[in-house]
Amino acid sequence: MNIIHDTLINWYAENHRDLPWRHDPTPYEVWLSEVILQQTRVNQGMDYYLRFIEKWPTVADLAKASEEEVLKMWQGLGYYSRARNLHQCAKQVVEQYGGKFPADFEQLKQLKGVGDYTAAAIASIAFNLPNAVVDGNVYRVLARLYDIDTPINNNGGQKLFAQLAEELLNRKQPGLHNQAMMEFGALHCTPKNPNCLLCPLQAQCLAFAHQTVMQRPVKLQKIKVTNRYFNYLVIRVKDSIYLHKRSNNDIWKNLYDFPCIESEKLLSTEEVIATEQFKQLIGNKPFTIIKVSPVFTHKLTHRTIFAQFIEINLEKKLLRIETKDLFLTPETDLGDFPIPRLIDLYLNN
Repeated sequence: MNIIHDTLINWYAENHRDLPWRHDPTPYEVWLSEVILQQTRVNQGMDYYLRFIEKWPTVADLAKASEEEVLKMWQGLGYYSRARNLHQCAKQVVEQYGGKFPADFEQLKQLKGVGDYTAAAIASIAFNLPNAVVDGNVYRVLARLYDIDTPINNNGGQKLFAQLAEELLNRKQPGLHNQAMMEFGALHCTPKNPNCLLCPLQAQCLAFAHQTVMQRPVKLQKIKVTNRYFNYLVIRVKDSIYLHKRSNNDIWKNLYDFPCIESEKLLSTEEVIATEQFKQLIGNKPFTIIKVSPVFTHKLTHRTIFAQFIEINLEKKLLRIETKDLFLTPETDLGDFPIPRLIDLYLNN
């Protein structure tokens, strides 16, 4: 086992990327980087991490921010529940632990949005506690090292890989070992074109011996992707525009978009105007259709959104329907609101 420990750490010393959260990492920096990078590539997440650290250098600073500020800073990263959980977790650390992350794996898991992986990363990297991390890179390295055909995305597979990671963990240097495992998967034992011929773990790799490297890891078929159709109404009154705050438990909760008529397919302009939602929104006020956008396609994890934007001019405000979730704002102020990537694409098209 020690040969794997030594090989990984030696490889890491020579090949790891120089990332800001690896410079004498604090629990806050480890946590923030892990949350940002959960479903984000390092080259994309780096700028976000640096902006967060600059604006909120400590967890107490982040806890004082408003959720809207955090969502705006997060804009473009997607999976916005991560941003909401990030903010709630910061508040929790301040309120329950006096602004210091607990140096305990089980207590870390009680924090909002912190699961086994993130808790193990904080515990091992920031506190040098013997908790093994298992992320996508670690799954791949372990599946190839041991030539495992058990799927990584069911309960049995997750338990098996968690056990293997714990057994392989270098308990003298757990933080360094975990970072080396993740970095090795990210840079060397990659999903496509892994550098097997020059791999320092080639002699220990059963998948290389059995010629099954590209079949590992095994994943069960993904959940079926569903389609959704959004007919957005971009309603302008002079130099102002109507914004809608998404306050339900659907996608993009607490972000802002435009009034939307969802349908089973994209509608023609005439069909949109004939809907009950349009009649309730516009009423008898005179309106002018200025423009209809091309169709925008936006892919999320389990759904694909097809959206069109119908630009409408009104002479007078829709006073009777203005609420905290639907309101008129100067168009020049749109940049102050956190918006989904789809809306940003439309505005910058």
